[in-house]
Amino acid sequence: MSEPGSEDFNALIEGREDILISDLAISELVSALTRRRRQGTIAPDLVSRVYRAILMRLVDAPHQRLELTADVHRRAEQLMLAVIDIPLRAADALHVALAMSAGARSLASFDSRLIAAARAIGLATYPR
Repeated sequence: MSEPGSEDFNALIEGREDILISDLAISELVSALTRRRRQGTIAPDLVSRVYRAILMRLVDAPHQRLELTADVHRRAEQLMLAVIDIPLRAADALHVALAMSAGARSLASFDSRLIAAARAIGLATYPR
């Protein structure tokens, strides 16, 4: 299973040790996989295999784990109140708030609203 742009993205992050990730990102990935399973566009056994592979890769990969704290939630809420031109969903605001809390300079996403929100606060984005 390959999403458009995923091979380029994987090549970009391969070997990097400055990757930040949260459990929210993993939960959203599982949500996307199960939505495709319900739609019949992905086999149920593939969903399980992909999920296990992601969890195993997280064990081995060098990355910093970001936690959803009360401060991150308050920052996300302030983003939703301040960024009025972008229909920012709570999960998207939480992703941006996590990046801000960690001092990240960029954010990777294939979601146009999330990219717009990240750009609105000055983060570089991938894909551009």
